[in-house]
Amino acid sequence: MGTQALFAATDSLGLTPKLLGLLASCVVVARGPKPTGALRSREVRIDRSAKEPYTTVEVLQSLEDLSFRGESVVVQRYGESNVALEKALRAKGAEVVEIPTYRWALPEDSGPLAGLIDALDRAQVDATVFTSASQAHNLFALAHNLGRDGPLAANLSRTLVASIGPVCSAALREHGVKIALEAKPPKLGPLVAALARALSE
Repeated sequence: MGTQALFAATDSLGLTPKLLGLLASCVVVARGPKPTGALRSREVRIDRSAKEPYTTVEVLQSLEDLSFRGESVVVQRYGESNVALEKALRAKGAEVVEIPTYRWALPEDSGPLAGLIDALDRAQVDATVFTSASQAHNLFALAHNLGRDGPLAANLSRTLVASIGPVCSAALREHGVKIALEAKPPKLGPLVAALARALSE
């Protein structure tokens, strides 16, 4: 989504040829299959790719042999800042520039989320599914704003909590939520399949 949004912006400004020229002179790193596909659709050469499960750890492993002393590293964000990646790149001497092509935010109508918090309070939810770290952060942010974040982690942990992957799982654990299952590989299809198996047992 972010890579496509970046190219949509440069298309509208007539700057895509310039961007492609700049990318051709850089080391291009792709975190996972989705940005890889978006870059290849624009015939961008990919020099380094993160391995499964496509987290910051794997991105940094793909860069272990590189020094960025005195170099600029542009990071296309995935909806929120990646503090761990930024710190690691700065430690390697990089000047980090983030491009936030989109941002995860609470919806204008937070009624359904408040309804979920109510249902969790009443133990009326059997399973909760999270497909991004931002969903977890936003749910807890809303609960905090409503003054109802105290029991939320325990209420969620009483349900079967399904996470799409390690980044999402880390966010849930940060909030004290116990995870019942995590998709492997971190994609929607395996998540739904694992959830179906767990609910049928």
